[in-house]
Amino acid sequence: MSPHAVGRRRVHRSVAAGLPLAVVAALVVAGTASAEGNPSQPRVTRTATLGDIPLGTFSNALLPGTVTDDRGVDLGGIGSDIYPAGRKGEFWTVTDRGPNGQIKVDGTKRRTFPVPGFDPAIVKIRVSGDTVKVLDAIPITTSGGKPVTGLPNQAGRDEAPYSYDAQTPLTYNPNGVDTEGIVRAEDGTFWLVDEYGPSLIHVSARGKVLTRYVPKGLNLTGTDYPVVEALPSVLLHRKINRGFEGLALLPGGDLVVAVQSPLSLPDGDAGDASLTTRLLRFSPKKRAVTAEYAYRFDPVNVVDPSEDDTSELKISSVVAVGRDKLLVEERTDKAARLQTVKLTSSANILGGPWDSDTTSPSLEQLDDPAASGVPVLRKSLVVDLGTVDGVPGKIEGVARVDDNTLALINDNDFGMTDGTGAFDAQGRLVDSGIETTVTYVRLPRGI
Repeated sequence: MSPHAVGRRRVHRSVAAGLPLAVVAALVVAGTASAEGNPSQPRVTRTATLGDIPLGTFSNALLPGTVTDDRGVDLGGIGSDIYPAGRKGEFWTVTDRGPNGQIKVDGTKRRTFPVPGFDPAIVKIRVSGDTVKVLDAIPITTSGGKPVTGLPNQAGRDEAPYSYDAQTPLTYNPNGVDTEGIVRAEDGTFWLVDEYGPSLIHVSARGKVLTRYVPKGLNLTGTDYPVVEALPSVLLHRKINRGFEGLALLPGGDLVVAVQSPLSLPDGDAGDASLTTRLLRFSPKKRAVTAEYAYRFDPVNVVDPSEDDTSELKISSVVAVGRDKLLVEERTDKAARLQTVKLTSSANILGGPWDSDTTSPSLEQLDDPAASGVPVLRKSLVVDLGTVDGVPGKIEGVARVDDNTLALINDNDFGMTDGTGAFDAQGRLVDSGIETTVTYVRLPRGI
């Protein structure tokens, strides 16, 4: 638990559980505002914290009867992304697939889903002083209005789902999504990205999946919504749990999606050692990918001096800061750096040899892509968040508040940890104490 969390007043679950959602949503825990510090340096100007809302109460208010036992888990995970909602201090956020963890059984890690009935949701919040208030919540549903759930889609491709104690297998669900990024289009619909496919998902203003765009050759069947194979087949080599994570809406209406980590090409070892991942440009009008870009991470010990494992590098957020200019977050779970890149036609590698999984060496294996004739996006460092006091770990969402201010949101993993100690002997959560926070960072210069 952070030092700021010590001594906060926590809302008692037994009280909150009996209240309507509108009341529960207003229950918050006091946060803290950071000192102004040196105006010539990046600094935290506000920290706001989400209070304790029982996950069962939240979920069943949206889709009655979906959660029979929340195992003591509160609403969390809304920090998968953050996008301005128009009014000052208001943002759209999105949860990921829900509470999940890993437990080793006979030496093999199993993926657990303690609340398998949880349905990913779009959550509208307001930052007010040192609190985060839930204003609205929209469940993500199928064409028939049923919950998509956060369960994995395909046996043999996705991790097998298990109960909270990793003892009982759960059923795969082709409708399931592990949502990570969100933007809102001018027509009021939302676009989301997902780790499983990986996929780009278009949903209505009230959360119904309109179309899920997936890589060619995925052969995802049995869904209760349209699936279109419109993405390069090379994305079938995404690392497990490292599909699409960042999503940006460019001023002209195009979308940019980021593959969280390098593809496993030709294998997992190559992907884990690689510093090269990919961005894709998608045209909603054409319903097609129109460009692809190679993005090169900084060495892991530059992003995070405490880390030496290259496979810990991830892109978790991309933000449009101009017609063809992006703010890109490179991170580990403990540190993050924000870079700007310019998307140029000369850097487009779509349809070339690097989209074939038979090319050897692969793009991911190149130690110096530029020397092999691969155009790599040029970066410019905006801020090293690891050096800014008051910024929490695992920042997954970044939003632009104004020219000099960013709003950051962390993923608290619903208060879950990995291992057998995540739940007590009664099957109730042993909360990590990590809260969902929105942190404002003021930059000395505009982006």
